[in-house]
Amino acid sequence: MLYEEIQNYIENKDMESLKRSLVGMENAELLSAFHSLSSEEQVIVFRLLSKEAALSLFEQLDTDMQHNLLRSFAEGKAAEFVNEMAPDDRVKLLDELPASVAKKLIASLSPEERAATNILMGYRPETAGRIMTTEYISLQRQMTVEQALNKVRHQAVRMETVYTLYVTDSAKKLKGVLSLKDLIITNPDEIIENIMHTGIISVSTDTDQEAVARKLQELDFYAIPVTDSEDRLVGIVTFDDAMDILEEETTEDILDQAGLADITNNELDRSEVLISGTLWSIWKVRLPFLLATMALGMVSGLVIDGFEHTLKSITAVAIFIPVIMGMGGNVGTQSSTVFARGVVLGQIQIKNFLKYFLKEVGVGLSIGSLVGVIAGVIAALWIEPMLGLAVGFAMIITVTIAALLGFLVPYVLIRCKVDQAAGSAPIITTLKDLLALVIYFVCVNIFLANML
Repeated sequence: MLYEEIQNYIENKDMESLKRSLVGMENAELLSAFHSLSSEEQVIVFRLLSKEAALSLFEQLDTDMQHNLLRSFAEGKAAEFVNEMAPDDRVKLLDELPASVAKKLIASLSPEERAATNILMGYRPETAGRIMTTEYISLQRQMTVEQALNKVRHQAVRMETVYTLYVTDSAKKLKGVLSLKDLIITNPDEIIENIMHTGIISVSTDTDQEAVARKLQELDFYAIPVTDSEDRLVGIVTFDDAMDILEEETTEDILDQAGLADITNNELDRSEVLISGTLWSIWKVRLPFLLATMALGMVSGLVIDGFEHTLKSITAVAIFIPVIMGMGGNVGTQSSTVFARGVVLGQIQIKNFLKYFLKEVGVGLSIGSLVGVIAGVIAALWIEPMLGLAVGFAMIITVTIAALLGFLVPYVLIRCKVDQAAGSAPIITTLKDLLALVIYFVCVNIFLANML
């Protein structure tokens, strides 16, 4: 209902009502509706949110959405948003941005935030050091509970989590932990060293991020401390970040098992070029396919020229050329779309391609038989029974081949590490048109030989 409400306000250009409806809205509800909006609608909604609500929403979006929103901001506005993000979320976003954009944003950060960001980016990717946040509350052993509570009150606003507190010595070495609950229920004059837990479970900065996430999940902690090689506390990994990592790792494992990990990465890179690249880079991807298929299109013209005698003898033959070619094109497009979506969603495994390919050929044959009979009957009743046979058989064969090409062409392009998004449609369309003409004229010459 919220999604429809937002869309109605935008369609009616009632921005004041939309802004009022967004005030005080539950974050989870807004996040759910936001994912259903188009890119343009997301930008409109985002600009109407208060600064606090916008930042909170921004940090919960995936990096692709964050990148799209940043591109819609003025440069100063983008820098302001990135500056106010939690360090770990900021690094995650910067890792996904083009290097030139990331460098510009890092340069725009405040000295304090730039230092925190550079620390995290200095660790190896996919390690605890790279995903940790440096925003945590540390206490000293000789503090009283009252002093510790005052520090928590003073720093809590800036921290990602305050449920677990960490005790360090003057050299920042981790000595103990305690919960906020322990602090609240203890006598204000008690010394922190007397109530802290010394059985510390921590990870090092070079621990693999998936191992960190699984440990957090197993222990059911809100956060886990991260220490360097000298046992100094340098950050924490929080539970929400751990869950994001497990989701990403699980997705990667599924893609890898399906043989799609490299394909997915390549498709992301190619999509970025085709959508955001320069005109020349787009030409380099798309023009070769179009020029090659234009050449094949010329061959189709030669086929028609070669059967000029047939067309002159039976002019009615020309009536069904666009029908057969069009139906083949529709089926080929459907098949290639089914293949592309199946690959992206992991429903088609490249290593088992033959199984899916044979099924699609069977589907193409069944569809071709149905539409072939219908087209053949129409041609027979309208013009000539033998022409009906020629049209019917040509339709069956063309549609079957179109379905075959719809799966085979993108598969071959993927195997050859060529951009199937730019190449599949032109190749399928041109090959299908060429074959459809040959098949149709051959069928006409077989079934209507006595009339030629």
